[in-house]
Amino acid sequence: MDIEKTLRSIVAVRSTIPKDAFTADTLGTRREGSGVVIRENGLVLTIGYLITEADDVWLTRHDGKMVPAHALAFDQKTGFGLVQALAPLDLPALEIGDSSAAEIGDPVALADGEGEYVDAKIVAKQEFAGYWEYLLDEAIFTAPAHPSWGGAALVDDDGKLVGIGSLRLQMSKGGEIADINMAVPIDLIKPILDDLLYNGEFNQQPRPWLGAFPPKPTARLW
Repeated sequence: MDIEKTLRSIVAVRSTIPKDAFTADTLGTRREGSGVVIRENGLVLTIGYLITEADDVWLTRHDGKMVPAHALAFDQKTGFGLVQALAPLDLPALEIGDSSAAEIGDPVALADGEGEYVDAKIVAKQEFAGYWEYLLDEAIFTAPAHPSWGGAALVDDDGKLVGIGSLRLQMSKGGEIADINMAVPIDLIKPILDDLLYNGEFNQQPRPWLGAFPPKPTARLW
């Protein structure tokens, strides 16, 4: 993998959200993370919570150049978000890979918009359910964890994009606890990308949910 080439396609994402927005109390009014250029016209794929309800978005290249952007779309089912640069980014698009072909034990890198990356391995591919009515049938879990995971690019050994960083979690195995990252598989964007671009959302059947909040919610892998 040519990591320097890969890093050129990753930008920092900064957004401002109105104080009266629905998500302001839970996610904050100033959010920072990363995004990946997936088309050379300045289309950037990120994680949706960075741009939900944003009224001001900026993208920053590694050389410090800042470009205004527009929060184009957010898909609640996958968690992906799309941002469109409003001025030329002049950055190459990162080639999209095949997350279904990624296997446990494969070497990967998780890279952020500040130029930092972590060499990691896939430690699990399994269902992930979030308390906010969110479910991935086969999320990708990697270790060691990247400290700046939100919207970071998960790339395989060929330098292709196989996921977008979403969460930092803890894994318990063999009596030891380790920090890991969860990434949304890139294959989930392929069938919905056109709808997100042209409609701002993906027309889909709602997933039924029934749940309750326990006094001390817990989650575990394996």
